[in-house]
Amino acid sequence: MFSKRHVRFAVQAVALAGLSATLPACATVTRGTTQQFVVESSPPGARAVTSNGFSCEATPCTFRMPRKDAFSITISHDGYAEQVHHIESKMSGGGGAALAGNILVGGLIGAGVDASSGALNDLTPNPLVVTLEPEKKP
Repeated sequence: MFSKRHVRFAVQAVALAGLSATLPACATVTRGTTQQFVVESSPPGARAVTSNGFSCEATPCTFRMPRKDAFSITISHDGYAEQVHHIESKMSGGGGAALAGNILVGGLIGAGVDASSGALNDLTPNPLVVTLEPEKKP
């Protein structure tokens, strides 16, 4: 049959495998793949429309946006010039720390998951604060 030593080794191996399954993709678990994105305007009440399909009828407003995708946002208000802003997806300090944790613990698969899911990134600028300029009359 099996010796106590073999059984103990098997139990330890299963426990270690279970523990290591929880370590990969730390940022995906702790930070998530989406984040709150805030739009404010002066004057308030502007319409905001993103290139990835989100919109709100009156600022200030908040969207739940994917962290991994850059996008453009168009801000418009009657009597004011329309503005287009580009929002970038960049690795954040918290994402960098999660990536380092994955690499140190040996979670290369987790680091790959975090990088591809966008969990390491933050949208910038956030909040987007826009000052609208009155339309110029010809």
